Amino acid sequence: MQHEAEDPYVRVRGAHVHNLRGVDVAVPRDCLAVFTGVSGSGKSSLAFGTIYAEAQRRYFESVAPYARRLINQVGAPKVDEITGLPPAVALQQQRGAPTTRSSVGTVTTLSNTLRMLLSRAGSYPPGAPRIDSDGFSPNTVAGACPECHGLGRVHRATEATLVPDPSLSIREKAIASWPGAWLGKNFRDILDTLGYDVDRPWRDLPQAERDWILFTDEEPVVTVHPVREAGRIQRPYEGRYQSAERHVMHTLSDSKSATARRRALQFVKTVDCPVCQGRRLRQDALAVTFAGLPIDALAALPMRTLLELMRAEGEQAAEESVAATLTGDLVPRLEVLVELGLGYLAMDRSTPTLSSGELQRLRLATQLRSGLFGVVYVLDEPSAGLHPADAEPLMKVLDRLVAAGNSLFVVEHDMDVVRQADWVVDVGPAAGEQGGEVLYAGPVAGLADVATSATRRFLFDGGLRAGRPAVREPQGWLRLRGVTRHNLHGVDLDLPLGVLTVVTGVSGSGKSTLVAQVLAEVVASHLGTGVPAEPEEEGVDVGVVAGPGDPSVTEATGLEAVRRLVRVDQKPIGRTPRSNLATYTGLFDGVRKVFAATDEARASGYDVGRFSFNVAAGRCPTCQGEGFVAVELLFLPGSYSPCPSCHGARYNPETLEIRWQGRTIADVLALSVDDAVAAFEDVPAVRRSLMTLQAIGLGYLRLGQPATELSGGEAQRIKLATELQRARRGHTLYLLDEPTTGLHPADVEVLMAQLQGLVAAGGSVVIVEHDMGVVADADWVIDLGPGAGDDGGRVVAAGTPAKVAASGGATAAYLSAALSSVRHPEEG
Repeated sequence: MQHEAEDPYVRVRGAHVHNLRGVDVAVPRDCLAVFTGVSGSGKSSLAFGTIYAEAQRRYFESVAPYARRLINQVGAPKVDEITGLPPAVALQQQRGAPTTRSSVGTVTTLSNTLRMLLSRAGSYPPGAPRIDSDGFSPNTVAGACPECHGLGRVHRATEATLVPDPSLSIREKAIASWPGAWLGKNFRDILDTLGYDVDRPWRDLPQAERDWILFTDEEPVVTVHPVREAGRIQRPYEGRYQSAERHVMHTLSDSKSATARRRALQFVKTVDCPVCQGRRLRQDALAVTFAGLPIDALAALPMRTLLELMRAEGEQAAEESVAATLTGDLVPRLEVLVELGLGYLAMDRSTPTLSSGELQRLRLATQLRSGLFGVVYVLDEPSAGLHPADAEPLMKVLDRLVAAGNSLFVVEHDMDVVRQADWVVDVGPAAGEQGGEVLYAGPVAGLADVATSATRRFLFDGGLRAGRPAVREPQGWLRLRGVTRHNLHGVDLDLPLGVLTVVTGVSGSGKSTLVAQVLAEVVASHLGTGVPAEPEEEGVDVGVVAGPGDPSVTEATGLEAVRRLVRVDQKPIGRTPRSNLATYTGLFDGVRKVFAATDEARASGYDVGRFSFNVAAGRCPTCQGEGFVAVELLFLPGSYSPCPSCHGARYNPETLEIRWQGRTIADVLALSVDDAVAAFEDVPAVRRSLMTLQAIGLGYLRLGQPATELSGGEAQRIKLATELQRARRGHTLYLLDEPTTGLHPADVEVLMAQLQGLVAAGGSVVIVEHDMGVVADADWVIDLGPGAGDDGGRVVAAGTPAKVAASGGATAAYLSAALSSVRHPEEG
């Protein structure tokens, strides 16, 4: 037998993770190997759940037991044997931390070097003491502005924000910021007891009284004799007063309820901190400069501009000086980021505003500079969120990682990336229980002979795709004028209604800002529904940002045609295993009604609630309806094991005695959508939901599949299926942000058929997308650019796909190629 160290392959034998069915596969080291297959086929289970998880398990065995307790460990994979496996590093698709304190600079650790540069090589005012690097960070006590605690923004309550309608009296709830329940009545009764006129219009009260009521720091306690209400006797009580401003600020700082904080934000103005003017740092740190600029100005520069500045300063610095050393460290790290197409980002850009693709490329750049050798990098769709023009420099960086002596195992759906691989592992043939097999492992060309592969058609034959209906004519127009936000400066948007529109352009050109933020907010404001904005500061949800009156837009017309707004994003459908496919879509309500209607359930006195695993009467008392229990192992990774009482069924024995068509409620939750369609053939309400999920390509998911096990693409399609089964009332505008992320081209075809169906039913669909196949299937295309960041933010072309393909922008050549690969109906 060949010695393991001499064997150039990572060999997996008997992998049983998730839907993998005893998989055996060999993947060569020191090359680019791509794992592909339809969504849900098991490729991530093989690459991440098996290979990476085993590499991590082996690494943790070498770590001191005490240290293991401090590390978030992955569990041991169910696999018979893996040989030839080097250490592994995983770069997965992850959203940023929900706080602006995390930024491009902190993710790449560039901030540390920049702070050190200012500390050791900065120009200080005469007589000023040197500041440690911590003093240049808004995230430390030493550096943060004491007024805003390093956030740069403060909340200010004014009379106008607290009392929006001064014609009302206090009894008529003029002080809108007070809660509407008992506490608000308590404050009003206290003011009445203190002698204030609560029945006089607010505007007629003396200014001194108004100021005390709204802004006093006093908290007097008085004996309140409440006004008797019909049928209720209220006894006197001791009531403590709290001013309107104090109540709002207390809610913002201390409330754990996102809803309460969002409501409170309606009654304050969020403004730049008056002490630091929004710059987040103490004044002594802001007085220090490098190359004539303070640290906040350096961090706000696009990284390509910062790179040029650091190169120039490094060349001028004395050899072996601190400035030369630190700029010499910054320059190559910035070069990698610019090479990856991220030069438009600034170091102070907050993580939550980045796409998952941008975030993964930042991590990739950090790894490239680490200089590791002999490592397996396991990447999750590095091309996700990338325009084809941006994918080319990405491939060069991946090639450099391989050339440096590493192995790249990449989970990928982009056929251009697959074509450039040295080795391809195709998993399938379908998803879920119909997947979990390795159909092919070898050089890319060999996949052409595998008839069962769903990937083959898209990889060869020019990626020929099914044809689409003729281009539709717009049924009206929604027009926004003077859109200004982030890198959009005075953009005019003409959006056709009654058609499928795709907004495209290079990464960072402003697509999501235009569609997912400004357009969504303007329409939501018109409809009166409101769209929560992105969180702008730690622990606080920003309230509704509203439309035409908002400075983001100078004018909006055509809004009257839209009756409903539906946003379909890739955020999880739930953060705990209690949320699952059946509960989110609402079909579980119908299932529980079926069980409650059985003769056995009626005889036992069981109602619909009995069949919910969230209700104490029906659920297993040991696991509280979770189906599993957490097992804490002192020096090993904590794991979950099936509940010893219900064995994963979630329900107590009495509930599981009730059967419908021979199945318990737990048996139904274990069914796949495909199997459940046949089982509920005679239950129209349930079957309709199931068929919608099936039509959108999710037939492989189990009804009880926990939300935590679903990918972002699956979550987005579940939301879309939930919307598809609703009765349509009035003209609906659907907004989708990169719906093809995480989808195999075969799944994209299924998704597009559904979206075309929404348009055929009278809706308008707007998609932010980089997939040129999707762009080619649109009725109307809006191309933003020409570049990213400050070089983008303009509409460079708009019209039919054919017109945009002939426009000459960054998108044109790729769109032209996609249009030529469409198989028209008459071609058969």
